[in-house]
Amino acid sequence: MLSALSEAPAVGLVGPRQTGKTTLALEVAADIGGQYLDLESETDRAKLADPEAYLARHLGKLVILDEVHRAPNLFAVLRGLIDRARREGHGTGRYLLLGSAALDLLRQSGETLAGRLRFLELTPFHLREPTGHPSEILWLRGGFPPSLLAATDAQSLRWRRDFIRTYLERDIPQFGPRVAAETLRRFWIMLAHRQGAPLNVAELARNIGIDAKTAARYADLLVDLLLARRLPPWHANVGKRLVKAPRLYLRDSGLTHALLGIEDIESLLAHPVVGASWEGFVIENLLVAAPEGTQVYYYRTSGGAEIDLLLERPGGALWAVEVKRSTAPSVSRGFHAACADLRPARRFVVYPGSETFPLPGEVEALPPAALMNRLTETAGHR
Repeated sequence: MLSALSEAPAVGLVGPRQTGKTTLALEVAADIGGQYLDLESETDRAKLADPEAYLARHLGKLVILDEVHRAPNLFAVLRGLIDRARREGHGTGRYLLLGSAALDLLRQSGETLAGRLRFLELTPFHLREPTGHPSEILWLRGGFPPSLLAATDAQSLRWRRDFIRTYLERDIPQFGPRVAAETLRRFWIMLAHRQGAPLNVAELARNIGIDAKTAARYADLLVDLLLARRLPPWHANVGKRLVKAPRLYLRDSGLTHALLGIEDIESLLAHPVVGASWEGFVIENLLVAAPEGTQVYYYRTSGGAEIDLLLERPGGALWAVEVKRSTAPSVSRGFHAACADLRPARRFVVYPGSETFPLPGEVEALPPAALMNRLTETAGHR
């Protein structure tokens, strides 16, 4: 985070890892003599009654503005102060803007701070972070700090259920037209049951009794709030009939399991969603490690050729990834057929084991963390 601050006059840090963000921000402010303001605090908001005067007093230090979407009038003020700091030679990295409500933050700041802002997404905990928990617990509970670090699975599940309720009742109503919380909850649960399935807006709308336009708006809202990921289909003309609907994944596995009432690892392993949940968990972890500029897709033809995750790297090379929950993975016929269509530079099967070994067809089997390392190590290469 600090290295990023040296590259932009203001950094917008958005994403789903809300809890723990405040503690980190306070530590950063204390370490470097910065100023921290929580804009959900009436006391801190009162300090910004005259925002230009207050912030001008701290022009030579880092100012951290938490929950910045609560004060949309600040963006125009920040623009003037950033330009003033540049003229006075203060350099970059003057402001760190934190916001859990990414939708508003992106919209407001993008209009006002173009060319003056760099966005960083703070993801939930991932497999390469030293959380002190095995990968199965991270998969079960998800990456939100209070959920992952809870003393028991029951406490973790209680936190996630409370988070879902709070998000539905307090946070989501901020975004434009009224969204019916109970209808959106049912929609969210339905997506959890259909984790990773092609998005069929008309079918979802019929199942919960809303029109297709509303269902599409709900899906867009969850994507904008970084709660869901829309994985697009591969688009190139390969002379095959391609499945063209995007796939939709709920991004945090712990929230997926809470929506489905999955309480512990035994319940998860016996649940019909286990394979799709593991696939979504692996995809989210891999994308954390993918080099900047990587484009992500899935590939499926009407004939059954399929690649779960297709990474188009910045140089244009394709990496094909199949995700298997089995500890003795094998390569499906559909994956081989898809690789024959696309001829990817590298082919992998990700599985929940600890060893790396070759499989037929120039395929390598490896754990998700090992492929994450491979993605990072080969940034800028084929």
